[in-house]
Amino acid sequence: MPAADRVSTDGGEDQSRIVSARGVVMPRILYGTAWKKERTAELVELALRSGFRGIDTACQPKHYHEPGVGEGLAAVLGPGLTRADIYLQTKFTAVAGQDPDAIPYDPKASLGEQVRQSFQASLANLRTDYLDGLVLHSPYPEDRDTLEVWRAMEGLCEQGRVRQLGISNCYDLRRLETLFRQARIKPALVQNRFYAKTKYDRRLRAFCGTNGILYQSFWTLTANPEVLAQPSLVAMAARHGRTPAQVFFRYLTQMDMVCLTGTTSQDHMSQDLAIFEIRLSPAECETLDALLR
Repeated sequence: MPAADRVSTDGGEDQSRIVSARGVVMPRILYGTAWKKERTAELVELALRSGFRGIDTACQPKHYHEPGVGEGLAAVLGPGLTRADIYLQTKFTAVAGQDPDAIPYDPKASLGEQVRQSFQASLANLRTDYLDGLVLHSPYPEDRDTLEVWRAMEGLCEQGRVRQLGISNCYDLRRLETLFRQARIKPALVQNRFYAKTKYDRRLRAFCGTNGILYQSFWTLTANPEVLAQPSLVAMAARHGRTPAQVFFRYLTQMDMVCLTGTTSQDHMSQDLAIFEIRLSPAECETLDALLR
C-alpha cells in the first residue's frame, strides 16, 4: 500500500493516527516545539494535557529547548499516560545549523560520532531511553556526508534505540532519491516546509507516496495565509462549523500528510485536535487540492 500501512479511517479515534512503513504508529498531527525557548516545558505539558500524543523537537539549542521538552513530558507521565503512548521524534543538526557557542556535541569529531553524541544528549534531555523517530535536520551539501550521517543513524536504529529515521528540509527530489537508493534503512518520513515556493512538493510527495515515506508538513498555516483566505475554503469551513485552519489541516491529514502545529494557544490546540470530528468529501478535497496548484 503506498505511503504506509494505514490505520483504519472508518470513524473513531483511528482517524487521528497513521502507521509508517516501519510499523510505527504516528499521530496525524504533531506538536512542534521550535522557538518556544523558556516556555517549552509549559507548552509541551499543555499540549499533552490537551490531547496531543506526538512531539517534534531537535537537538539544536539555537532554535529548540530540548530539555524543556523532556521536562514537559515528565510532568504528565504517570499511570494514565506512559512513554509508550507518546510518539517522540527529534533531529540531528549539522554544525552549520548550530549556534557556535552551544553545539551539543564535539564539532571536531567524525560525523558518525557527532550523531552518536547528539543522540545521547537527546536521550538525556528528553528523559527517555529510546526515540520513536530520529530525523536528519537537513541534507549536507555533499551526498557522501549525508550518507555518512545516515549510516550512523542506521546504526542507532539497528541497535533498537530508534524506531524509525527521517530527513527534513529536503526539497531536491534527486537528493531524496539518492538517499533512498543507498540507505539500508529507508527514510520513513520527510519533514518539509509546506508552501507555494516549492509547489507544495508535489513531485517529492509523489515519490514519497510510491516508496512508503510519510510526508510531514511544517509552517503549514504560517506559510499559507492566501490559501486560508480563499473564499472556497472559508465557505467550506462555515458549512462544517469549523475554522479555515481546521479544514485545511483536515484536508492534508486525509491526504495522509502528518501536520505539525506549534500554536501556543490552548484554544487552538483544542481546535487542531478536533479536526478528526469531521471528514471532507472527495469533492471538497478536490476543491482544496486545486488551491494548491
